[in-house]
Amino acid sequence: MKIPTGQPALTLNTGAQIPQMGIGVFKVEDAECERVVLDALEVGYRHIDTAMIYLNEQAVGRAIAASGIPRDELFVTTKLWNSDQGSETSAAALDQSLELLGVDYVDLYLIHWPAPLRDEYVASWLVLEELHHKGLAKAIGVSNFQQEHLERVLEAGSIVPAINQIELHPGFQQRPLRAFQEPLGILTEAWGPLGQGKYELSELPGLSDIAEAHGKSIQQIALRWHLQEGVIIFPKTVRKERMIENLSVVDFELNADDITAIASMDADRRVGTHPDDGNW
Repeated sequence: MKIPTGQPALTLNTGAQIPQMGIGVFKVEDAECERVVLDALEVGYRHIDTAMIYLNEQAVGRAIAASGIPRDELFVTTKLWNSDQGSETSAAALDQSLELLGVDYVDLYLIHWPAPLRDEYVASWLVLEELHHKGLAKAIGVSNFQQEHLERVLEAGSIVPAINQIELHPGFQQRPLRAFQEPLGILTEAWGPLGQGKYELSELPGLSDIAEAHGKSIQQIALRWHLQEGVIIFPKTVRKERMIENLSVVDFELNADDITAIASMDADRRVGTHPDDGNW
């Protein structure tokens, strides 16, 4: 796809590029979602992350259609929900998502949770490989997978996941998981890159000092840190001015001392659901 000038991008193991900054629509009501996505596209975002369980794929599709932006200039991600996992149901779930989105393919299709008590994620992965070969999902990956879940998928399948989308923020840096997956060519996406507001970033020792030194907000420092770590991010917002502020983190760089200081802020502080418990 064509990456907007000045925006960072990474290369997937398929050879395709993925914009490193995206707009996520988790918990954005359908009635508001179309406006949010249109605003994001207007200010320059080209990467949209949604999911079947968000119940707003149709609104995302309306925004895509209304934007007039060529399909090949957009990167669209959606996800397979837990109750749709399995060898008999996963393909139909993507068909439904494509219909709601009003597109012929998604750029990335993820298994949303391993849901280990259901134990269908390996069977689902094999279906995703077929969907990829058919061109319905240009890249396939997973979300909220831990090392043991990845190992089972790698053993059973023939395609290495392009992405693992996980909880990641300065207080929860997921170093062991990243050290396992990234050398295999599995890129890391962060959901909740600002901690979902469940703790104050200013509580992290030294982060405010780094922000002051760069003349940026604490949130911008956190987002810039993700980018320099090679992580794809979806800072959630429904406000256009905040979208612009988030995109503006491409105009400065953290230095080596900043990166080292932020690495020391890792407190193993998970604020979301543990992957073993995501069995809804």
